[in-house]
Amino acid sequence: MTDFSDYLPYAFALIVAIPFLVLLRQFVYTYINLKNQEIKLLSLKSNSENKTHSYERMTLFLERIKPSNLILKFDKDLAAHEFVFLTEKTISEEFDYNSSQQLYITKNSWQNIVNSKNAIIDLLHKTYESLDNHPNLDEFKTIFIMNYMNDNDYISATIEDLRREILIIA
Repeated sequence: MTDFSDYLPYAFALIVAIPFLVLLRQFVYTYINLKNQEIKLLSLKSNSENKTHSYERMTLFLERIKPSNLILKFDKDLAAHEFVFLTEKTISEEFDYNSSQQLYITKNSWQNIVNSKNAIIDLLHKTYESLDNHPNLDEFKTIFIMNYMNDNDYISATIEDLRREILIIA
């Protein structure tokens, strides 16, 4: 017959170790869950920051292409057709630079931004074509601003839409 007293220290150690191992397992499981939640929150925060940054950049772009800001650019010694060319080039380059922001902006807002950009470029060309053969730059700028003011202020409307959307996101 076997003497169970030889196994008593092992049994005692096992009885003491089992609750400790269960608690350790529960701690590790809880720790992993908390870390996963933290990672999710950080990714949501990062995504929200990207969206906010995108709305800021596109608002700045729209402000820059307002006719009142465009007429302040470039040398006053330019001919009107040179001003039109350089302004269109600048708008297109800045738009291309910011085009990746469409990933974070709603489809409707992005379309409004594209439409605003195209409308300004069209207005530049229509204003130039409506004037005499060689208008001076000051005359061109004045008529350009007046044509924009006579039309709907689509840039401000687009900026206001962006402002409303960012309030929903934030």
